[in-house]
Amino acid sequence: MCTITLIARQKGYVLGMNRDEKLARVTGLPPALHRLGDRQTLFPSEPGGGTWIGVNDGGATLALINWYSVLNRVSGQTISRGEVVKSALSSDSSVLVGEVLADMSLARVNPFRLIGVFSTDRTIIEWRWNLKRLERLQHGWGTNTWISSGFDEAGAQQSRAKAFGEALRQSSVGTAAWLRRLQRSHGPESGPYSTCMHRADAATVSYTEIMVSRHTATMRYTPSAPCRTASMPAMSLKLNF
Repeated sequence: MCTITLIARQKGYVLGMNRDEKLARVTGLPPALHRLGDRQTLFPSEPGGGTWIGVNDGGATLALINWYSVLNRVSGQTISRGEVVKSALSSDSSVLVGEVLADMSLARVNPFRLIGVFSTDRTIIEWRWNLKRLERLQHGWGTNTWISSGFDEAGAQQSRAKAFGEALRQSSVGTAAWLRRLQRSHGPESGPYSTCMHRADAATVSYTEIMVSRHTATMRYTPSAPCRTASMPAMSLKLNF
């Protein structure tokens, strides 16, 4: 249950992600710097160490959403989907991320959609894993959104895509302020279908924003629903191409 929105720019990009989870789930940890392989990385994390979103000093952002439309699940011991992003963050190109995924035991990972944004060659790749096949989709370098929901994925995609389309007609489209308004919006009403999601048992529990420019990646993190809580102080990472 998440919504990712990307603003692709001539030089860099801005990406925002609402993380929607059951309220009973353990609270995530705020962003911190981590060395993964040859890359310096910045990401929030699960208490167990995995993550749902992060950026590295190669200008690459990786963000994962669950793929609820695929009903099959791993039987037996699983590998947390949070390990997928963490493993991929050591790579700064779609080719290297593909190699990381090929080396993982994906048969033990539940269905996911992994979004990779690579500033060096202005590439957006989506990897889809359905327990049988890993599909690689390339998207054009432009503003886009990706939506998941364990409540009603098709309904949430329709409702949030409509909100996204209406927001695209605003004069402020493409600005960070536009992105933040969209990610905390409640149209058509606050509930399971709104971009900032609220249910009795689940809600948007954090908002992560990554801005990549020519020399710097900056992360802003809100440790609760963005409609209710201000973001924590921003953290930055110097890019090293």
